[in-house]
Amino acid sequence: MTRKKEVFVSVDVETAGPIPGEYSLLSIGACDVGDLTKVFSCELKPINRNADPKALEVSGLSLDKLSRDGLDPRAAMQAFADWLAGLAENDRSIVFVGLNAPFDWSFVNYYFHRFLGSNPFGFTALDIKALYMGAVGCDWAETKSSKMAERLAPRRKGDHQALHDAQYQAELFSLIRTKLVAKP
Repeated sequence: MTRKKEVFVSVDVETAGPIPGEYSLLSIGACDVGDLTKVFSCELKPINRNADPKALEVSGLSLDKLSRDGLDPRAAMQAFADWLAGLAENDRSIVFVGLNAPFDWSFVNYYFHRFLGSNPFGFTALDIKALYMGAVGCDWAETKSSKMAERLAPRRKGDHQALHDAQYQAELFSLIRTKLVAKP
């Protein structure tokens, strides 16, 4: 049996609060870890008016502006699914990669299922923080991106803009794999 080639997709989201369904997914940024020029980005109309003011402050996003200018969530998720399908051509398997993947994946999974009925990622979600912790043997508190950056010296920085953060995370992930994880 031939193993499918894996395509790692770094995903970052900005949200209106801590949990999907009760709070809206506001922005998605994604890139192919192997080619940071292959990108997807969109902002979404909120599904309700619930918001944690701190979440909006961090992202700089406005529910009012997104209500006017954001994509309908169904259209946004369809566009994301179509972009992912392009990466999965030639029978390749896509793998969700995130920095604190459980948070980002929960929103992406919820929105894919709610608006399209299925998630193209399936149940794959690789957490960069957990990978780093395992590679260096550090405590969980040492898995902040700032701590990783001190050791790995990435060229990019995070800024809470979903696409920029997805590209930054992709660089961290690649550096962990090339500098810290032994290849057989």
